Amino acid sequence: MRVGFGFDSHPFIKGRPLILGGVKIPHNSGLSGHSDADVLLHAIADALLGAAGLSSIGEIFPDTDPAYKDADSAALLERVVSIVREQGHGIVNLDCTVLAEEPKLVPYRDVMRARIAEILDIPETCIAIKPKRGEGMGFVGRKEGIAAIAVVLIE
Repeated sequence: MRVGFGFDSHPFIKGRPLILGGVKIPHNSGLSGHSDADVLLHAIADALLGAAGLSSIGEIFPDTDPAYKDADSAALLERVVSIVREQGHGIVNLDCTVLAEEPKLVPYRDVMRARIAEILDIPETCIAIKPKRGEGMGFVGRKEGIAAIAVVLIE
């Protein structure tokens, strides 16, 4: 058994859709980043890579490579899952926290969970997503962006 931890954060930017957990979420801003800036999928990818003793998502899909400009983070995570499985690891479970003052994410939790289960090819019951607010503190609390934390167990 191996444990991996992932973290990612991105600031809000106008004129871009908000994608979290591979799902388009209605909001007046999206997240700024080289890819689609899906902080949740990025945190999950880093957790998987860390559990497998590999490099980070930024090293595998560098933001200096134009091939990943506006890339679909679900496709990037699918590639990470393939890399981890090629090393002989299976994904046991995933626990995630998404830090966002807005938008409210509880109404989208189940659809995000279903999408992530599809990408990871594991049962939804093996995935937890917990939206949390910043309570007015820090960049999350000031509504400047969103952060995500993921912990994964592989075997």
